[in-house]
Amino acid sequence: MRIERLVDDGRVLPEASVVVVGDTVAYAGPSRDLPAHLATAPVPDYWRDGLTLLPGLVDIHCHGAAGGEFGESADEGARAAAHHQAAGTTTVVASIASRVPDRLVRAVQACSTLVADGVVGGIHLEGPFLSTVRRGAQNPAALRDVDPDLVAALVAAAGPGALVQMTHAPERDPRRLLPALLADAEVVTAIGHTDADAALTARTLAAAAEVAPRGLRPLVTHLFNGMPPLHHRSPGPVAAALTAAARGDAVLELIGDGVHLAPETVRMVFETVGPDNIALVSDAMGACGMSDGDYRLGDLEVRVVSGVARLTDGDSIAGGTASLLDVVRWCVTVAGVPLADAVTAATAAPAAALSLPAGSLRVGDRADLVVVGDDLARVAVLRAGARLS
Repeated sequence: MRIERLVDDGRVLPEASVVVVGDTVAYAGPSRDLPAHLATAPVPDYWRDGLTLLPGLVDIHCHGAAGGEFGESADEGARAAAHHQAAGTTTVVASIASRVPDRLVRAVQACSTLVADGVVGGIHLEGPFLSTVRRGAQNPAALRDVDPDLVAALVAAAGPGALVQMTHAPERDPRRLLPALLADAEVVTAIGHTDADAALTARTLAAAAEVAPRGLRPLVTHLFNGMPPLHHRSPGPVAAALTAAARGDAVLELIGDGVHLAPETVRMVFETVGPDNIALVSDAMGACGMSDGDYRLGDLEVRVVSGVARLTDGDSIAGGTASLLDVVRWCVTVAGVPLADAVTAATAAPAAALSLPAGSLRVGDRADLVVVGDDLARVAVLRAGARLS
């Protein structure tokens, strides 16, 4: 298919061609270099002039959609994943909010089958070793200090390689055990929902980077949300996170959906640390793709009004209702992030952060593609070469 623009590998390439053979990318690059034997490949029936093609998006922090939540049951998780995949997020990591230990283990088991079946790319545990002060939409009854036995039980429940990241608050790890425990299990350490100061955050990020599996960098879960604001006399975790990412020593999640962060904040982070050190995420919960109304996130009741999800008790923001393609569109059209940068932060950067086989369009890659119009609205989605929407 000849396209107006191909956005991949940090660049916008005009007059490009992409050829898919079966479930694999056979060519992606300038039309002038298209091999002759691929030039007669059939053109999809939805194709028209002026379209832009992106790699399939990669969301490493996503709780659900279409009324389903990851961790409640395999069926709910599959429904949520299918919604996000059809919306352009061809690789989804299933995020599980904090639950009491027995329920958390069962939630991980419910997601492990989705990983084994290739429905999701891995499991993200957002807790339960989180701050009660900065808990946001996390169940306070589930929050606790780091427990090595619980970590081992969760890793075992997930199965080999299925648990890919875990968010914790450094102050809930007084013996500084968690980064090494997670590294031993090939899990990336993430910092979030924390009231730690800048010094403790910096030490924890450094310790996590030192032991990180396969050279992967620690993550910072939805920067600015679930942590104290940056203050000139009390810089807190935000300053430590920005400093680490600017050095290339951490990856920062951003929820660029128009609810969690101001556009100027998102643009500042892109200009400060660069797109290779940012993972745009949706933090989507079960109301994504649904109408306003009452929902749940983990153990807590949530009400969605005008597309904004908040706890019914306490009014904290309770995840997002946008898809990752919505996030990319908002970052470009409202926050003023360059298109190539926003796409990198929604594809290659999050894939690299968790060593996921996704996020690019190189020969031999799985054919995960998103086709959009000039307004970045979805036209078509292919996952492993099969059209989803």
